[in-house]
Amino acid sequence: MDYLKPSGFGNRSSEQKVMRPGSVAIVGAGPGDPELITLKAVLRIQEADVILYDRLVNEELLDYSKPETIRIYCGKSPGKHSMAQRKIEQLMIQYAAEGNKVVRLKGGDPFVFGRGGEEAIAMAEAGISYEVVPGITSAIGAAASAGIPLTHRGLAASFTIVTGSRCSDHESPVRWDQLVQSVDTIVVYMGISQFSEIREQLLHYGKSGTTPVAVIENGTTRRQRTITGTLNNIEKLLAATKISNPALIIIGEVVRVREQLMELETKARSQIG
Repeated sequence: MDYLKPSGFGNRSSEQKVMRPGSVAIVGAGPGDPELITLKAVLRIQEADVILYDRLVNEELLDYSKPETIRIYCGKSPGKHSMAQRKIEQLMIQYAAEGNKVVRLKGGDPFVFGRGGEEAIAMAEAGISYEVVPGITSAIGAAASAGIPLTHRGLAASFTIVTGSRCSDHESPVRWDQLVQSVDTIVVYMGISQFSEIREQLLHYGKSGTTPVAVIENGTTRRQRTITGTLNNIEKLLAATKISNPALIIIGEVVRVREQLMELETKARSQIG
């Protein structure tokens, strides 16, 4: 299985830049549970000479790597970056140019709020052979592990994923007015600290205060906590439970499915008892 020759958009013709030795795999590590990583991702970790990994990557996954593999932490948390994005890209290029198999290991899916697209562009511009290995994104994994289907017959035929955090004033704002009118389920990444503003926007553009809301902390892991409420009361619940990042916010009628499942499970246990 040779990943030095990436397929699709990763290929570059001989008339473009000449490939340097080595390669980069931009790999999605999944939402946190180490068993939710893909087989292809594990193979890339096993082959890696260098791994640059993020904060939300379960470090158990590094055990798949060779003892001599260089491991570089470059995680980011709100307001605190251990390494600038440009420096990360420079290291990826440097190690690949030296002939190494480099893995850029990112939580969830690298192309969903993971800046994987920026890194792929940086590799292409530098003439570095690369591939992208998809991963289960947190919206899918955390919602499922909490018993919340993002779409559900009769409740939701659509969902969207947005970020609650803006890296700079130059980024396009989330169009809450359009989302309220056109999308059934809204999933917000990195939105805990901005939730008050998000709530105000949703209510302003027509969402009912009784709209169900779920917040999932450390989704798919042993530390997962889930709280449910409505737009009217979820802020009080957040304060009472001290839910913090990393957390995912799900807004929509599909949250009621979790409540239904919990009722059915409680009933089943009482019948068994």
